[in-house]
Amino acid sequence: MDVADPTLYLFDGHNLLHASLFSDERELVDALASYVAGRGARGVVVFDGGGEERSVGPLVVRYAAHADDVLERLAAENRDAEIVCLVSSDAVVRRVSGQEVRKVASRIFLAELVPEEHRDHDQRGSGGRLRDRLDPETRERLERLRRGS
Repeated sequence: MDVADPTLYLFDGHNLLHASLFSDERELVDALASYVAGRGARGVVVFDGGGEERSVGPLVVRYAAHADDVLERLAAENRDAEIVCLVSSDAVVRRVSGQEVRKVASRIFLAELVPEEHRDHDQRGSGGRLRDRLDPETRERLERLRRGS
């Protein structure tokens, strides 16, 4: 990566989770954190309901009674000051986020997040995950990089 991506990514957590093959929120959060860290960008994923709010490197994980309201507010607060990309398939959230906001449907984003060769590989169930094939030292170095430490 030569230049950091100046984009603020806003992710509709449960919308993405339901459109994906991820088994739980933790797996999705790890993938999103790696995605934004690899681009030198920032991101916020918002899930409906309750949970532990935290930061995973440049990704902030939030919970709200109505995630859509938080995503709409974050888009409105940031769209004039920086590039904002909203990842959701919810038509209402996409419509009210403003024309200045780049919108990407969950399935389209997931195709970029999990390239085709990895989706096919995961669906067959052979070979396991990449992290399972890495030695512990390499896993630790990658984890530190992903978390920004």
